[in-house]
Amino acid sequence: MSTFDNPFDPERSLHAGGCSCGLHASEAEHHAAAQLQLQAQIESEQKRYQGVVASAVMRAMFPRDAARRAFLKSVGAATAAAALSQFFPLKTATEAFAEGGPLEKKDLKVGFIPITCATPIIMAVPMGFYARNGLNVDVIKTAGWAVIRDKTINKEYDAAHMLSPMPLAITMGAGSNPLPYTMPAVENINGQAITLAVKHKDRRDPKDWKGFKFAVPFDYSMHNYLLRYYLAEHGLDPDVDVQIRAVPPPEMVANLRADNIDGFLGPDPMNQRAVYDGVGFIHILTKDIWEGHPCCAFAASKEFVTSMPNTYGALLKSIIEATAFAHKAENRKQIAEAIAPANYLNQPQIVLEQILTGTFADGLGNIVTQPNRVDFDPFPWQSFAIWIMTQMKRWGQVKGDVDYAGIASQVYLATDATRLMKEAGLTPPATTTKSFVVMGKTFDPAKPEEYLNSFRIRKAS
Repeated sequence: MSTFDNPFDPERSLHAGGCSCGLHASEAEHHAAAQLQLQAQIESEQKRYQGVVASAVMRAMFPRDAARRAFLKSVGAATAAAALSQFFPLKTATEAFAEGGPLEKKDLKVGFIPITCATPIIMAVPMGFYARNGLNVDVIKTAGWAVIRDKTINKEYDAAHMLSPMPLAITMGAGSNPLPYTMPAVENINGQAITLAVKHKDRRDPKDWKGFKFAVPFDYSMHNYLLRYYLAEHGLDPDVDVQIRAVPPPEMVANLRADNIDGFLGPDPMNQRAVYDGVGFIHILTKDIWEGHPCCAFAASKEFVTSMPNTYGALLKSIIEATAFAHKAENRKQIAEAIAPANYLNQPQIVLEQILTGTFADGLGNIVTQPNRVDFDPFPWQSFAIWIMTQMKRWGQVKGDVDYAGIASQVYLATDATRLMKEAGLTPPATTTKSFVVMGKTFDPAKPEEYLNSFRIRKAS
C-alpha cells in the first residue's frame, strides 16, 4: 500500500496478514511496538536539540568551564536547569532550533539522469517546489550513473538523483572507495520494464533466452538485481546463460535498434520510446515482478546532510512535496508537459503521458491500462535496503558478514523523511520495515541470511 493511499478505502489492503516482521503475535502488536520505537526516536531527537541549546546558553553564561563546574556543584544540575529556564526561554529556543535556521547555501547543483524516475527532482524546478522553500536549484542532466556518483563524491554536485542501491554501495565501498552516504527519500516506485527487440516477439518464454545480450543501467541498480532475479527464477544463471552489460539509459534504444542487445531491463521513458520508435516491445513491467519496488532516489553525502542541515532540510522538503504532487493521477499530464523539454527529458510529450498515466501501447498491438505502472512515494523503507544488500551479496558484489539493519538505518534516513512528511501534511508509516513479495516469494527483513541462502542460483558462498 502506498504511503499516500486512503486507509479507509475498503478496496485497499493494508497488510497481507500476520506480523510483517515476524517478531510479534499480531500486526496490532507489531504496530504498537513500532509506535513506541518511533516515539523514542522523536523524544531522543528532541533531547538532542535541548542539549545543544542548553550547552550554547551555558557557554555564553560561563565562558570559563571552571566557573560553570563550581556553579553546578553549589546548586545542583536540577536547580541550575530550573534557574536557567526561568531567565531564558529554553523551550522556545529549542523549538526554533529544531525548526531550522537560515539556509547555509541557497544556490545548489543537483545531478540527474534524463529518465522518468527523476520526475520529482526535475519537476521541482519548473513547478516551483524548490523556490517555495527558498532554494535556487540547477538540475544538471548527466550522462551516466558513474558520472553522477563521481561528481557528487567530488562535490561538483551538492546532491543527486541516484539509483536506490548506489548510496548503499558507496557507503560499503562496493565499486568505489567507502564514503558515508545517505538516501533520505525514494523518488519512484515501479516504473521499469523488460523490453525486447521486435524480432523476439515469438520468444516470450525466458527459458528460450539463453545467449541473449541484455542491458541494465548500472551494476548497482534495481534493474540489475530485478533482471537477475527474474532470469534465475526461470532457471537461467545470469552470469552463465546470458550476457548483462551496463549501458547508460539514453543509449539503450539506440543499442536495441542497432542489434547490439536483445533487450534491456531499463527505466522509462526508454521502454515506451522503444515502442514509439517501433524497435521494441514491453515484455513485462517490473511491477509484475515486485509490486511497489523502489527504483531511484534522492541522495547526498553524510557530510552535506550534517554540515548544511537547514539547506538539506529545505531540499528534502521540496522533493517530498514534489513527490506527493506527482503521486496524484490528476497531475500527471501537467507533469509530462513540464519535464518533456530538451533540458530535462527531451522526449515527445505523448511518450511521457503514456508512462505517467499508465495507458500505453505495449508494442504487441495492445493498449494496456496500468494506473500504477509508475508511482511516487518518498518513504525510504529500510527493508528495501536490506533486500538490496541480500542481492548484492547473492551476486558477489559484497562478501563476508553484512550488518544489514545497521547499514540500512545509517543510509536510508527514515526518521528525516518521517519528520518532513508530517510537515508537508503527509502521513508517514509508523515503522521503518515491512515484508513484501517478489515473484511469489515473501521477504522477511528480519531474516536476510535465511532469504539469501534459499536461492539455488547465486554466487554467494
